Amino acid sequence: MEFLRFEQFISIPALIVFYYMGAVIMPVFIWLLSKKISQRLSVIKTTKDKADNSLWGLLSKQQKELFIVLFVSLFFFIQLMWRIMFEFLIAYMQMHDAVVG
Repeated sequence: MEFLRFEQFISIPALIVFYYMGAVIMPVFIWLLSKKISQRLSVIKTTKDKADNSLWGLLSKQQKELFIVLFVSLFFFIQLMWRIMFEFLIAYMQMHDAVVG
């Protein structure tokens, strides 16, 4: 009953599950969903094809490499921030358990 009255936190196991859902499952799910949406909606597919042909084609090889490096760096930075946020929440729960328990 303590769980239903919010007297006890679900704490670390739930946070770990949500961390992996956000770090692994969500990026894959969003990528697959964007692929599916772009295939179903012809406006998005046409716009994407035009952007690939015109914008990407205007970039030099060095600019393309820089864009990819920046995109990958940004992805890993976001993953790092996601991890730090969950480590903070886990530390908070551990401090709470130590003070209350």
